[in-house]
Amino acid sequence: MTHSYRVAVLLSGCGVYDGSEIHESVLTILELNRHGAQVICAAPDVSQHHVIDHRTGAEQPDARNVLTESARIARGAIVPLSTLAIDDIDAIVIPGGFGVAKNFTTWAFDGPNGSIEPSVQSCIIACRAAGKPIVGLCMAGTTIARALQGTDEQPTVTVGTTSEPSPYDIAAINGGITATGAHPAECTVRQISIDTTHRIITAPCYMMEASISDVHTNVAMAIDALMTMLAEHHG
Repeated sequence: MTHSYRVAVLLSGCGVYDGSEIHESVLTILELNRHGAQVICAAPDVSQHHVIDHRTGAEQPDARNVLTESARIARGAIVPLSTLAIDDIDAIVIPGGFGVAKNFTTWAFDGPNGSIEPSVQSCIIACRAAGKPIVGLCMAGTTIARALQGTDEQPTVTVGTTSEPSPYDIAAINGGITATGAHPAECTVRQISIDTTHRIITAPCYMMEASISDVHTNVAMAIDALMTMLAEHHG
């Protein structure tokens, strides 16, 4: 068991189409736990952009709160992101799901020129300023790129590759990442991107055609890399 690092997991709701991708979120918490890390789940206390029926894909008239919905994944143990003190954590991990592109940013509707939730942007910028690692899974690479847009940071992130099947338009998303000033890396679900300069680790996960076993392996690779990065920094 490694040193007991404190790692914040930033959740964007509960469910792939309007919140955090549940498999990626749970596998992240599992892998952090296996490494002996202390997990602090956090989410912004804001309204979801909308609610999607996950059986049909149809938009519902419900109104839901991102923090309240994220608490389902966290089994109730969650804090508002605005109260998370960067000095009290060693790293952050952001699972994917459409919530990162609908609730954290408006990338799903407006691309890289859309807005970003202030508490999310502040958290990412504060982590970079403190030199603390950031892990982004699946679509979360775009949130990291958007958060650092307009700063002196030009990180490398991945959301997948155009060389293998994907349910999404990876080329278009990569173009959006480039528009923020960041650099897109081409990675399969068997690979991760490690930006040692900016201490940012990203993994494609469900952005590619993948089984839950594939995603578990990809998440484990990212968390393993995070723990190595933390150990190198803390000695």
